[in-house]
Amino acid sequence: MPPKLTRPKKENYSGLQKASTGIQGLDEITAGGLPRGRPTLVCGGAGCGKTLLAAEFLVRGATQCDEPGVFMMFEENAHELTQNMRSLGFDLDRLQKQKKIVLDFVHIERSEIEETGDYDLEGLFIRLGHAIDRIGAKRVVIDTLEALFAGLPNHAVLRAELRRLFRWLKDRGMTAIITAERGDESLTRYGLEEYVADCVIVLDHRITDQVSTRRLRVLKYRGSSHGTNEYPFLIGDLGISVLPITSLGLGHKAHQQRISTGISGLDEMFGGKGVYRGTSVLVSGSPGTGKSSIGASFANAACQRGDSVLLLAYEESQSQMIRNMRSIGIDLARWQEKGLLEIHASRPTLHGLEQHLVLMHELIARIKPVLVVVDPISNLTMDSDDTLLKPTLMRLIDFLKRSGVTAVFTSLTSDSEAASASSEVGVSSLMDSWILVTNLQRNGERTRTLQILKSRGMSHSNQVREFVFSSRGVDLLDVYLADNQVLTGTARVVQEARDRVADELRRRDHERRLGELASYRRTIEAQIDALKADLERHANEVEFSIARDNFEAEGIAARSRIARWSAATESNRTKQSRKRNR
Repeated sequence: MPPKLTRPKKENYSGLQKASTGIQGLDEITAGGLPRGRPTLVCGGAGCGKTLLAAEFLVRGATQCDEPGVFMMFEENAHELTQNMRSLGFDLDRLQKQKKIVLDFVHIERSEIEETGDYDLEGLFIRLGHAIDRIGAKRVVIDTLEALFAGLPNHAVLRAELRRLFRWLKDRGMTAIITAERGDESLTRYGLEEYVADCVIVLDHRITDQVSTRRLRVLKYRGSSHGTNEYPFLIGDLGISVLPITSLGLGHKAHQQRISTGISGLDEMFGGKGVYRGTSVLVSGSPGTGKSSIGASFANAACQRGDSVLLLAYEESQSQMIRNMRSIGIDLARWQEKGLLEIHASRPTLHGLEQHLVLMHELIARIKPVLVVVDPISNLTMDSDDTLLKPTLMRLIDFLKRSGVTAVFTSLTSDSEAASASSEVGVSSLMDSWILVTNLQRNGERTRTLQILKSRGMSHSNQVREFVFSSRGVDLLDVYLADNQVLTGTARVVQEARDRVADELRRRDHERRLGELASYRRTIEAQIDALKADLERHANEVEFSIARDNFEAEGIAARSRIARWSAATESNRTKQSRKRNR
């Protein structure tokens, strides 16, 4: 077996210990988590997710890292926070009963602060220290500084107490998150927190083209390298997800197994075995070229193998897709009934790019599919020049490859073949295989053609094929060449008819020539037979003449012997008569 590929650990030359946040993506950006035993400032405007991030950091630490935590709040009480976190699947009541978390709501009245006069945090330290000692807490969240120092007019005192707070947390060795609101001219309202904190995370909630997006940026991190870009993050059913580009090492495993596309002719174009498992396939083309049908063929073939499939549709409803695919012999409903196929259909304008990506992550994590079909990726954004589309797809492709999932993406392009090949360059460079389907207009009709523009790591056909729909599904027709060009549609039908007529004429001409040859052969054979008969007659005459001559010669010889015998006999008689007479 090949060695298991693992992502190399990042060396921490500074020796700074880190506490994992457990938040998807954030640990990667911070190269391991937040600084252990030091305070981290999380600042941002209203509704950007400061409290949820801090609460999830506390919950993940208690449930995944065996690090109990204290959540001290000054705005919403424990009951409100518990209800809010329950919507994300976090049960704070249960964690409190297990003594893994302490929720401490501190009610502060501005009028009381004004009446007291001198202001310090000694009482807060005592209360917080008691909560820490009660459960042996390792993590602390203070939410928010503005509520804690509300109504304190003396900024000199405020700054001194801020420094005391951060120093007290460090001295206790607490890994802390302190939330603060954005200021008008500085990161925070008081403009000091970002300087005394060891790590500063800035959250932002913005509206772009009427689409709401959230961004996260690690502004500073003392003693550690970190990602400095703005990263989109979302609040979903499973908590907060930060979406960095995770394909820095490109350490995903390359599978050797090949899987069928569901179209026999297309498998042949891929060397007869289909595509590699765990790769990404792009099917691009203009409207009506059959992209969705090809994606459905991939899904149908995977379900036939017993693999689970996730199909994300952004153009058709679930029932409409099932009905349309049934017209070409692909029954997706039966795979749904068997639990092998899940179809999720939604309008692309329902979410922003990041929200779509988080939804995909959650679905893939829950379903654990072997194949994912996204139809089409071009509908994920309304702007054709959206610069965020490629990074979003890069994150998705990287996630799928690391999970060993085969991905099929369809993409809408223009009608022009040249434009189709050039408009997807930014996305196609991320794909392992690229299939281009086009509509050819000729002789008053449109015909569909398919070609493989690239396929990494395997031999593939460089020919253009015509493909058609029938009740048996999608099928590719063999290449039909005439006059040094590929013919499709009625041009192919007409040329096939012409070729059939030409073949028939050639067949008849061959039959006529063969008939003439057979007749000539018979004539020659008859002549040969006549010559043989004449030869036999002459041979018989010669043989008869020879036999007759031999017979006559034998008769003459016989008569000569008889004559000699008669003469000898007569001579003997004469001699005997003479002897008697003497």
